[in-house]
Amino acid sequence: MTRTIPDHSLRENPNDAVPIAPVGHPIPDIVIRRLPIYVRTLRSLSESGVDSVSSEELAEQIGISAAQIRRDLASFGRFGRQGKGYSTAEVADSVAEILHLNRGWDVALAGFGNIGRAVAHHRGFPPTFRIAAIFDRRKEGREEPSTGLHILPPEAISAEVRRLGIELGIIAVPAGAAQDVADRMVEGGVRALLNYAPVVLRVPDNVVVREVDPVAALRSMTYYLSPAAGDGPDAPATAGLRAG
Repeated sequence: MTRTIPDHSLRENPNDAVPIAPVGHPIPDIVIRRLPIYVRTLRSLSESGVDSVSSEELAEQIGISAAQIRRDLASFGRFGRQGKGYSTAEVADSVAEILHLNRGWDVALAGFGNIGRAVAHHRGFPPTFRIAAIFDRRKEGREEPSTGLHILPPEAISAEVRRLGIELGIIAVPAGAAQDVADRMVEGGVRALLNYAPVVLRVPDNVVVREVDPVAALRSMTYYLSPAAGDGPDAPATAGLRAG
């Protein structure tokens, strides 16, 4: 299915509030990926005492164009008031609601090696997300001190995530075990997977997968590190380029 976005700028009306107006077509995934950045930046500005911000000022903070920001927000309705820009607190809350961040989400974590432990102990997790179940064959039966959870074997994944109603899963197991873990999570009702294993997962169309592979990211960035990336007319135009 081709996903499109209306190619128009946001019209700011002085009588507009900040509603969430759903549109009648799917939103491109690249737009959804930018929404958490908007929430983070707007909340940071609000907490710093900035009550309103223009699309141009927000663009400087984020590093994309003001027109792109207006198009992204226009996908979900109208935000802002003419002459006053966007209310940082109101728009942050509205975009967070679009992302369903106005509720808590339990998360299943498969794999409790170096990556899994780092994820479980990560202090940057907002209270919106809570590790509610941990699975690891080598450490089953142990208690994880920071969460108080008993680590379960992979064979228990489907039943446990179904029992807890978990829809989010994190996979931090070796590549050879990742597909089996993904299958068990999906069988139990998980509909979104964050995958740290260096393998492409095969999942149903209604399951969302985000890949986190630092090695692949590094390999893609070395493309821009040409020996000619300094001076001269043949040097690649990499200044200010963000590899995403």
